[in-house]
This record gives sequence, C-alpha cells and structure tokens, in this order.
Amino acid sequence: MADASDFRSDTVTRPTPAMRRAMAEAVVGDDVLGDDPTVQELEAAAAAVMGKEAALFVPSGTMANALAVKAWTSALEEVIVEEKSHIFNMESTHLTFISRVMPRPLRSTRGAMDPEDIRRNIRTPNVHTPRTSLICVESTHNNWGGAVIPLENLKAVRRVALDHGIRVHIDGARIFNASVASGVPVRDFADQSDSIQFCLSKGLGAPIGSVLAADTKTIDLARRLRKALGGGMRQVGVIAAPGLIALGEMPARLGQDHARAKRLAAALAGLPGVELDPASVETNIILIGFAHPRLTIPQFLAALEARGVLALAVFGGIRFVTHKDVDDADVERAIEAAGAILKG
Repeated sequence: MADASDFRSDTVTRPTPAMRRAMAEAVVGDDVLGDDPTVQELEAAAAAVMGKEAALFVPSGTMANALAVKAWTSALEEVIVEEKSHIFNMESTHLTFISRVMPRPLRSTRGAMDPEDIRRNIRTPNVHTPRTSLICVESTHNNWGGAVIPLENLKAVRRVALDHGIRVHIDGARIFNASVASGVPVRDFADQSDSIQFCLSKGLGAPIGSVLAADTKTIDLARRLRKALGGGMRQVGVIAAPGLIALGEMPARLGQDHARAKRLAAALAGLPGVELDPASVETNIILIGFAHPRLTIPQFLAALEARGVLALAVFGGIRFVTHKDVDDADVERAIEAAGAILKG
C-alpha cells in the first residue's frame, strides 16, 4: 500500500534526498582491496563516536553480531545472552551455525540481566561443560519494547565480566535511541563493552548497513571473517555515503520518534482489548498484548491495513514502531483507525 502509514519497523525508512545525492556523488574504490575512501571515512567516524580503535562497515546488524561472536569465542564455548534478545531469537542461529558455541539464555528485567545471575551462570570448562567466553547485551531491547538498558546495569555486567576474564559485546542496533532517551552519550555505553554494533538502516534512516566497533586487532579479524562469510563488498562507498549522513545528522531527530511513540501508546492503552502500560514505552517501539472479545490479532491487523495503517504481529502481540517516515498525521491516522476498529 503506497500511501500507508507504516509502523511495522524502523527498517522501512527511506533515504533522505541528501542521502540519495550523497550516493550519486560518492567517491568510491574497491573496499575489499582497502581503497574505498568513503567507507574509510565512515569507519573512522564510527570508531571515534564509539570510542574504539577501529570499526568495520557490514551489510547488516546480524552480520555484525555474528562477526563479534566469532571473533571473541572458540568452538565448544558458551555465550550468555538475554532470553528475549535478538541475537538469540531472531538471527537464524548463527551462534551455533557459524561460531559453534552454546547460548545460555538468562532472564531479565526488561532486558537488563542481573549481574549476580550472570556471575552464577559463568562456567569453567571440563569434560562435561563449556567455558563461558562472552556476554551479549542488547540496547535498546527490541523484544522488550525498545527498553533502554541502564548504564549502571551495564557497568555492573562489565565488572563481572572483567572479574572472570570474559568479553562483553553490545548489540546496539538502536544504541542512539538509548542515548537520546536516557541522556547518556553513546560512548559511555560503548565503554562498557569490548565490541559494539549499531545499525545505520533503522531509525538513522540509511538504506543499508551496520557498523562493528572494537580494538584494531579484533576488527582486522572481523574483516577477514566478513570476507569468509561473503560480506566483502567492492565500490560500497555508494551506500557508506548515506551512512555518514545517518551517523552525523540523524541521531538528533530521534526524540521526535520517541514523543510520537508515547503519544500513540497513550491513545492505544485505553482501547478495548489492548494490554499496554504507556509508561513502559521509553523509545520508539510499542509492544501491546491483545485480548479483544471479537477480533484476533490477524483480523485486527487486516482491519488496520484496510484503513491504511500497517503494524506487525510479534511474540503473541502487536508491534508499532515510530520512525522518521511516520509523522504526526500518521500517528493520528493510527489512533483513529484503531479506535474505530476496536470500539465498533
């Protein structure tokens, strides 16, 4: 539906006119040979923002996470993950398929794992059990409705990791949303990790790509691993160019997405069949439980689509995500449509 108000995900954002011009005018080279200057500029800028020695431009957040896990672990080891995390639930089992490691999922409070629970679950290797070598944290947390993992929690997790000689990787696909919502600079979050990845192609609005940041040695290994997984790209400056705009200009507008999400959540919370605490909406993701007397989730989504509003079924509920390509009028359209359907 060409004119739909699309709340399915912030992955549906389209490049801005400035991004399209940058793509057309990008200076390019062969990135596999190491001579694409636009990619080099993006990687240097990303490393500086995250306070890391180096960075690597990759096609997707899933690849960035896969590279980090592979770089920090060896086969037959174990990785601690949060039970609802994207890396555990939604990345096509690369933990076992690519890295050959065992995930150990832990419960959390809105994505924030208890540091002492982590400590209790760290294992040393013997003939029966693997060595725990990595802890993965996600912020904002997709499946907890865009929850921000508090900086103090990350610091406590980091202390546990250091006590046991374990690495920490942050899946920061939406780390700039976390920064804007909390007022904590992204570098302060990144400082609690050995590596961090963030997506350019979600709320930041670039058409494609993510960045992995870490120390130089690890990024050198990740570059080789990227090639082995088929992620080596050639004149990729054409997509790194909009990534530079995304990184430099787009974080400042994320607060608008958060405000629209809160407004939409407050309106949805009072509707029949909707199970939602508006106070739980911290950033741009709204997750609602649904128990309507007349409508199933597929029926409600179909009725919304008929009125020009797109949302997504996830984990037995419904997700609305605000982003740069939905404005105040789209929010009003969604509120009006949902009200008419659920009250009718």
